[in-house]
Amino acid sequence: LSTMTLWPLSLLLLLLVGPPATQPTPPTCYSRMLSLSREIVGDFQSLQATEPSEPCVRYLPRLYLDIHNYCVLAKLRDFVASPQCWKVAQVDALKDKVRKLYTIMNSFCRRDLVFLSDDCNALEYPIPVTTALPDRQM
Repeated sequence: LSTMTLWPLSLLLLLLVGPPATQPTPPTCYSRMLSLSREIVGDFQSLQATEPSEPCVRYLPRLYLDIHNYCVLAKLRDFVASPQCWKVAQVDALKDKVRKLYTIMNSFCRRDLVFLSDDCNALEYPIPVTTALPDRQM
C-alpha cells in the first residue's frame, strides 16, 4: 500500500477511536464550595427526617445555605456553636462538614467568592424554587 492510501485509512481510524483521553479537570474552589454546601443541606434534611425525636436535632439552627449570601458565614458559625448532640454521630459529622466549608470559604477560596446579597432572612426562610413560568400580561 502506498502512503497515499494509508493516510485516509489512518485518519478514518483516528476518527473512529476518538480523541485522546483527557484527565477530568480538578474542582475549582467555587465548585467545591457549591458542592459541599449542597451536600450539607442534604445531610441536614436527612438528619431532620431520621432523628426528629432527638431534642438537640429539633433545636439546631436551620441550615439552608447560599454561598452567595454574605450572612452564610455567620450561619455556619452559629451552626457549629450550637449545643452538641453527643448521642447523635450524624450531627458531629455534619458539624465537621460545616467547619470545613467555613474554612474553605473564609481562608482558601476567599478571593474566588462573590457575595451577591446580605439578606440574612433569606437564609432563614428561603423562597421555594418553582419550575412553573409566570403568566405573561399582554
